[in-house]
Amino acid sequence: MILRDAALGIARFDDFRRSLGIAPNILTRRLAALVRDGLLQKRRYSERPPRDEYQLTAAGRDYIPVLQAIAAWGRTHHGEGKLSTLIDSETGRVVDPVVVDRATGRPLSEMALRYERAED
Repeated sequence: MILRDAALGIARFDDFRRSLGIAPNILTRRLAALVRDGLLQKRRYSERPPRDEYQLTAAGRDYIPVLQAIAAWGRTHHGEGKLSTLIDSETGRVVDPVVVDRATGRPLSEMALRYERAED
């Protein structure tokens, strides 16, 4: 949810806390883990008092479509209550994310797939 909020433009600790409704110590640990794992970067925006904001890295931006696909799965299989909707800003159309093969554009769900183990 932190990455979702970062993708929506939230960058400051207090704004994340307000949006997510979680305790500051938990948010601090989760932000630190996302920075450590390379999905967010921390940038100081005030020296006095010291204040940081968090921005998506390239890896974080690349993960957003994965989150969108997971959210679409959740809406399909557990879609009860109030749900957010992904909208194309240019057309206003509701977007239904799917995972596709980059080379063919075919949805993975429509392909006969197998996994091959990496060799040692």
